[in-house]
Amino acid sequence: MSRIYVPTRGPEDWQRLLADPELHWREGYSAMSLAQSWEAAHGLPAEIAALFRRDGIEPELLLALPEHQVPLPGARRGASQCDVFALIRAGDHTVAAAIEGKVDESFGPLLGDWRRGASPGKQERLAFIADLLGLTLPLPDDVHYQLLHRTAAAVIEARRFKTDEAAMIVHSFSPTKKWFDAFERFVGLFGKQANRGGDIIALSGHPPVNVGWATPHAGVLQTSPPLHGRPPEGEKM
Repeated sequence: MSRIYVPTRGPEDWQRLLADPELHWREGYSAMSLAQSWEAAHGLPAEIAALFRRDGIEPELLLALPEHQVPLPGARRGASQCDVFALIRAGDHTVAAAIEGKVDESFGPLLGDWRRGASPGKQERLAFIADLLGLTLPLPDDVHYQLLHRTAAAVIEARRFKTDEAAMIVHSFSPTKKWFDAFERFVGLFGKQANRGGDIIALSGHPPVNVGWATPHAGVLQTSPPLHGRPPEGEKM
């Protein structure tokens, strides 16, 4: 996998990076909606910026990489593919953020289905993710595997880039917040609660991990102060 990247000239440059550029590039679907939103923003989309605004200081997008692949152990196809990976300056902290775009598409298989007849590689991968996020196996069947490996990808890249924090953000373009209940169940694994007002939830970890849900035109979103401390992805794999 090449580590050389070139700047985009518009949303169309995102299409060729998709696993299936013809099937996944459609009006009203997450890939195109995400590309259009981020390209139009010339920085962070307003709803993403609202999550990282601290003490009145506007966050700054340092770098955004569409369809960024993060290797995981035991992965047959090799990597967790983030819709966008972003380095964000939030106050005096730098954040490694994995962004998951959604319209009406689901978060892929539930964990119970994903691990049915799981190969040794899958078992190794899930154990690695649970340890990375500070979770104890077995995990419940009704959580979506994609949310787990995408959050793990954020932590892996935060450690690789030596950022102060990691974040996994669902960038939803659904007017009804479809699949928010799946996000709520995921957040519940950490003993936290999500609310429909739009929020960023601080989890303990190493580095500190935030998870959040961002919706265009959601208004002012709640923010949580950064954590200081440490231990605690979807199928685009």
